Amino acid sequence: MENAPITLGLMVLLASLMTLAAISDLRSRSISNGLNAAIALSAIPFWVASGMHLWPDAAIQFGAAFAVFLVFAGLFAIGAMGGGDVKMIGAVMLWIPLNLFLETLTVMAIGGGILSAIMLIQSKIRPSDKVIEVPYGVAIAVAGLWALHQQYLNHFQSIA
Repeated sequence: MENAPITLGLMVLLASLMTLAAISDLRSRSISNGLNAAIALSAIPFWVASGMHLWPDAAIQFGAAFAVFLVFAGLFAIGAMGGGDVKMIGAVMLWIPLNLFLETLTVMAIGGGILSAIMLIQSKIRPSDKVIEVPYGVAIAVAGLWALHQQYLNHFQSIA
């Protein structure tokens, strides 16, 4: 691939942005719109550098990521997720290859479940009147990093 350094640089950028979002969510239980916009908008040069055709490949990728966003927006509407988390999921899914969508969402759900269990245990150890807010951005970042590794950095995937 002739654009490999650019593609790798953009993946490093994504990893950095997801890490920043996870740290932000841990500290303040919020993920900024600017951070989510940077994740989403940097997917476009990644598509170009990785050789994705804008039609129909990028359109399908966008449509699939938007569908995931809409599902999680429904969860936001019923109070089950935060708005920053929903925007981050939509932005990260712009980067995830379609063949890894379900696996990425599964890793995200497992990570979110583990985070929820930790938060529940913490609330039992140190009771508080505050509502428990799960920093789901951490699970999203972990799932995104896992998917990038699986697709682009796992040199052993042909063994399976």
